Amino acid sequence: MTFRRLFLVIAGGTVGTAARLGIALLIADAGGIPLGTLAINVTGALLIGVLAARMPQTSDLRVFFGTGILGGFTTYSAFAVGAVGLWADAPLVAAAYVVLTLAGGIGAVILGLRLGRRLGRKRAIA
Repeated sequence: MTFRRLFLVIAGGTVGTAARLGIALLIADAGGIPLGTLAINVTGALLIGVLAARMPQTSDLRVFFGTGILGGFTTYSAFAVGAVGLWADAPLVAAAYVVLTLAGGIGAVILGLRLGRRLGRKRAIA
């Protein structure tokens, strides 16, 4: 790890965290379900999939966008707190939230990888 890469992660994390807060403030919870966190994590998973398909792991841009911005944007801790908070009042809703978040995130990464690879093929043809 170089200081340049550390700075890229810090700068990207600042941007991603601010974006997460902004979106979480715009998307209200519904019935105690943290919809903002769900939307953020699934969207972030999709974008991470596209990024992983398009950029090499050693790229400074991938460090900035992936580890920095998208690492700061997505949030496991808010997901975990939301799930535990739901569990106390509505265990079935909490279980559905957990399954939807995990399945949605995995599905979004798969879709993102496919989109990223497809974009690479189209760019190579053009």
